[in-house]
Amino acid sequence: MDRIRIHGGRALNGTIPISGAKNAALPLMIASLLTEEKLILDNVPRLADVGLLQYILGNHGVDIMVSGKRAGDEENAGQTLELSAKNIVDTTAPYHLVSKMRASFWVIGPLLARTGEAKVSLPGGCAIGTRPVDFHLDVLRSLGGEIEISEGYVIAKAKKGLRGAKISFPKVSVGATHAALLTASLAKGEAVIENAAREPEIKDVADCLTAMGAKVEGAGTSTIRIQGRDKLNGARHAVLPDRIETGTYAMAVAMTGGDVMLAGAREELLVAALDTLRGTGTKVTVTNEGLRVSRNGAGIVPVDVTTEPFPGFPTDLQAQFMALMSRAKGTSRIRETIFENRFMHVQELARLGANISLDGETAIVQGVEKLKGAPVMATDLRASVSLVIGGLAAEGETTVHRVYHLDRGFERLEQKLARCGASIERVSG
Repeated sequence: MDRIRIHGGRALNGTIPISGAKNAALPLMIASLLTEEKLILDNVPRLADVGLLQYILGNHGVDIMVSGKRAGDEENAGQTLELSAKNIVDTTAPYHLVSKMRASFWVIGPLLARTGEAKVSLPGGCAIGTRPVDFHLDVLRSLGGEIEISEGYVIAKAKKGLRGAKISFPKVSVGATHAALLTASLAKGEAVIENAAREPEIKDVADCLTAMGAKVEGAGTSTIRIQGRDKLNGARHAVLPDRIETGTYAMAVAMTGGDVMLAGAREELLVAALDTLRGTGTKVTVTNEGLRVSRNGAGIVPVDVTTEPFPGFPTDLQAQFMALMSRAKGTSRIRETIFENRFMHVQELARLGANISLDGETAIVQGVEKLKGAPVMATDLRASVSLVIGGLAAEGETTVHRVYHLDRGFERLEQKLARCGASIERVSG
């Protein structure tokens, strides 16, 4: 099994290209099920989850052509996927596929809207909490779907098609908002989503659906209106840059010191996180090329944060920020309000010498003068990269095990960091 080996203590200097956003690419790929015509997606990141979803969609009959893999292709440019779902050959998504990636459950809405039926496995457990699919099923019921759960599968039917309706979420859910957007685009009449997620990835998917012929208003706000269409056409759409990758590398620079250009990054996608980072004494500058992040070696200032839905501080950057605060000159408090079990990285950061205690949903981080390298083990996607950030600043050697978590969400992480002077390599076996 692969692992990542890091010799810490080197500042980062250079340019890191920001990849396309995983959290937009996956629902955009699923949108291909909504049309008989070709959907072309540019700037798709090379990730394990993207590869798995390609396989899952292929199981439903989606033909996929990939460019960006050949010798001579631009190394740091995203790949282009051409997806054609002219014929849906299977409306069942089996457990052995859905259990590997929760987002694959989202195929149920487009399959139901397009064919009138779908049978999709419940996704099973998740390392960072329960993350139930109740909201997704409520979306289907609201739009006229008949839902039955049997032997671990959701069986959905809509013999007379789906119809627009009012969908009001009791709490903000990014996944359920994606599900409602995708499914309602082929429902008859108007659907209104209230208390919708406002994340940039939601708007990116809405922009693609609009290019496909859907009429979507209000994406990026808490109320979204969709005028359903009998059918959608093909389109070409570029995936927006990944704000979580942007924030992750920005925090790595803040942790190690140095000066890095995050090429293609966009400030408006993570204002709260960047404002928080500036509060630590890190300089963040907007340029025509992207975001320039630098810290000149001065001490890291402790800052308290609370994770919130967009436009607040993202839960997907909580672990990375905790790693940064482990070296701050003072005490910080990090409150996690989105997922109930997202502090599993605390014990692994402690192996590097971090001083962190937990009080319910709050982590109290007392900054230490130095971290020391150690073998650590990733527990989930974002936790794994927090250990990389810790290792970049730690004295000696850090080995991160279970890096398959990293491969799910970070494209060519070792290469990008190594180009900026980090001593980091992947070790096989």
